[in-house]
Amino acid sequence: MKRAIPALVLSAAALVPVWRYAPSTDTTSTTTTAEPAPSASASTSSGSTVVTGPTIDTEKGPVQVQATFRGEKITAVKFLQQPDHPQTEAAVPVLIEETLQAQSADIDTVSGATITSDAYRESLQAVIDENAKSASSSDSASDESASGDSEATKESASRTVAGSTVGTSKGDVQVQVTFEGEKITAVEMLKQPNHPQTEAAVPVLIKETLAAQSADIDTVSGATITSDGYRESLQAAIDAKA
Repeated sequence: MKRAIPALVLSAAALVPVWRYAPSTDTTSTTTTAEPAPSASASTSSGSTVVTGPTIDTEKGPVQVQATFRGEKITAVKFLQQPDHPQTEAAVPVLIEETLQAQSADIDTVSGATITSDAYRESLQAVIDENAKSASSSDSASDESASGDSEATKESASRTVAGSTVGTSKGDVQVQVTFEGEKITAVEMLKQPNHPQTEAAVPVLIKETLAAQSADIDTVSGATITSDGYRESLQAAIDAKA
């Protein structure tokens, strides 16, 4: 009997590690490394923009939101992915209704569906940000296009016409005229007599032309010959433009 006791003790001792290291059923926490925020994607059709948000993974299951915008206004929201859970099912219409009323992701958490509510707001905010970004890009492109069209229209409406060369006893006279539509916007002397009185007369003749919008202008005193040649070349330019 005395020899049997150690054997029993050893058998009991051998069982202790098995009892002490039984698998634990407690939930353990893990530390995760932060990852870049997921992005959304947008598509436009018939004046409305449909934006699909990123998938937000939660311990209950993935959550993904898609929203339809008309301009900046949210007109519809739907879940593309959601946890398969009764509380989530009940929370979905509440979250959507609050979003349509608030027109933002600044909405309350639905009681009993905190995890789903948090993920919904995150995916929705990404959707809203993407829509704003797309709208801004579209506006910039429209502004650039409109600016380009305006410049092209302006250039096509602008026309420069050189008048005929008029020979005078003082020298040749030739005028070049720039038109914007029917309006004379600039006049330049391409040829003129090399004479002090002509030099003084040119700015006067041009100023009077821009004011009168025609060749019906006065002769500059002391530069009659140049004035006559100027009017003749100017009229030829006006006629050529028409």
